[in-house]
Amino acid sequence: MLKLFFALLLLLTLSASLIIEDAAPPLFAEGEKPFGLPFAEPPGPNTWLIAQAYGNTTGAYATRFSQYSAGQGIHFGLDFSAPCGTTMVAIGDGVVNSTDGPWGSLPHNLMIDHPNGYASMYGHLLQRSSLRPGQAVKKGQPVALSGDPDETCYSRPHLHLEIRSRSYVHWFNPVLFIEADWDTLALTGSFSRGFEKDLDNPRRWQTLYDQPEADAGGRFLNEYAHPWPPSATR
Repeated sequence: MLKLFFALLLLLTLSASLIIEDAAPPLFAEGEKPFGLPFAEPPGPNTWLIAQAYGNTTGAYATRFSQYSAGQGIHFGLDFSAPCGTTMVAIGDGVVNSTDGPWGSLPHNLMIDHPNGYASMYGHLLQRSSLRPGQAVKKGQPVALSGDPDETCYSRPHLHLEIRSRSYVHWFNPVLFIEADWDTLALTGSFSRGFEKDLDNPRRWQTLYDQPEADAGGRFLNEYAHPWPPSATR
């Protein structure tokens, strides 16, 4: 009985540590954005542009039961349109967790752990990154080449960038963490049609900045009785 008690106590302690990890305050000053953009080149029609915002986008809502069910029905990353083979850089100092890990965003992905308590995931890479797990990287260091999830390099080549908790099961809005002129970047280049509206609460989640965080495997955040634009319910 005593052994069972200590086993349960250990399990509760480990569970609590995971909760504290995700609930802990960010390890940077209020108002500071600790990360940089994932490209060294400036934005433009020949380099990269914003493709789809993080959050409750119309595209994610329309495919929430197929593509985005694992992330509570929202687009849990930020997409940048870029020609295949565009060099991507680390958004912050860190250590490589894995290349081609179990993070989706095929055909190749890269996960980097950062010392401030977050992790960044780079998806739809052209090829497997040459970095090794455990390797240290610096902010702005080339880490991979952008690709196309359809592996055609003409259908929808783009980078899918995520910022996660260090337990990898909680997503954050990258716009709130990356220093950039987001209002200007959002003026051009988007293949998304904006954010899905809940007509019963039409102002919620309608800008780049007010999008919800998400938990892996959690219930849908956007089960709307009166959505706009209308979409299939299943």
